Amino acid sequence: MLALTFAAALLVAAAVFYTGWDLLSAHGLKPEHRVDSKTLFDLVKLSFGVVAGAGALVALVVAYRRQRVDEDGALREATRLHTERFTTAVSHLGHDSAAVRLGGVHALAGLADDAPTRELRQTCIDVLCSYLRLPYTGEADLPAGDAEARHNYLALREVRHSVIRLIRDHLRLEPEHLHSWQGHDFDFTGATFDGGDFSEATFSGGTVSFDEAAFSGGEVAFHRTTFSGGKVSFYAAKFSGGAVVFSGATFSGSTVEFGKAMFSGSMVYFNRLTVCDGVLNFYGAAFSGGAVKVKEGRFSGGTVNFHSTTFSGSTVNFHGTRFSGSAVDFKEVVFSSGTVDFRQARGTAPSGLPLPRRSSMPIGLLLPRAWSG
Repeated sequence: MLALTFAAALLVAAAVFYTGWDLLSAHGLKPEHRVDSKTLFDLVKLSFGVVAGAGALVALVVAYRRQRVDEDGALREATRLHTERFTTAVSHLGHDSAAVRLGGVHALAGLADDAPTRELRQTCIDVLCSYLRLPYTGEADLPAGDAEARHNYLALREVRHSVIRLIRDHLRLEPEHLHSWQGHDFDFTGATFDGGDFSEATFSGGTVSFDEAAFSGGEVAFHRTTFSGGKVSFYAAKFSGGAVVFSGATFSGSTVEFGKAMFSGSMVYFNRLTVCDGVLNFYGAAFSGGAVKVKEGRFSGGTVNFHSTTFSGSTVNFHGTRFSGSAVDFKEVVFSSGTVDFRQARGTAPSGLPLPRRSSMPIGLLLPRAWSG
């Protein structure tokens, strides 16, 4: 460190000297056969100045190293305290009392806000997401007439929905905010949702996974949620009841994956959806009930992909949607019943849209007059 500092100082001094020499258009030094007292005094001052500068450099390097050591020590102490608080908060999540678990959830969220490093904050977020992935019995599976079981279910449901609200509230904060969780990863793989509110959250960067999640009741709301960059995946998710609402959501440069998802009774709303250079992918999904509505959506440079999707009793509605430089892909789709509605849509006709003229099952395919087969 000292050697590098001296070398850098010499280089800077040489550069300054050369620049001054060039600006003065000097061609050489005037020879002095005898040194007078003034010149000698200037040489002595220069010598002391060089020594003082060297000492200042040494002091600067030593102070810098001391500061680094102090900062590392402070980080280790903060990490130790974080670990102690983390252990206490996690132990509360496994308590029999729902009130204690609720306190543990809020303590863990506060701990994430105070985390000394991004990695430790991500660890707290991972634990909260893991809590939602724990086995969970929905209301429909409760024993009939068992008041205690229902009481425990409602208490646990409140804790789970509190986790969702805390995540949402932190994702509503501006990226510059110290407590914003934007840009972090959220793993809800295999979780069961019987409601929850992610409205007006901003998923900016990072990965959000709802892969193989089960939406079995209630309403999971993504009203006016913004997905900017990154990826949101509902791969192989099961929508068997309730509603999932993306009304007014914005996908800007994001990929939203519904590949292999199963829609067997849920209502999925994308009304007034805005897609800017994003991808909405339903590749290989199966629609056997319920409906997917993208009414009055706005697609600008994005893609909606229904490649190899199966429709057997569902409704897919693009009524009034505007496509500007976007594509809708219905290649190799299997229609056996249901309705696909493009009435009053505007834009380029869907790519590879198969007209089910040879289908032996009832099917409704509603297109605007401007589009032809």
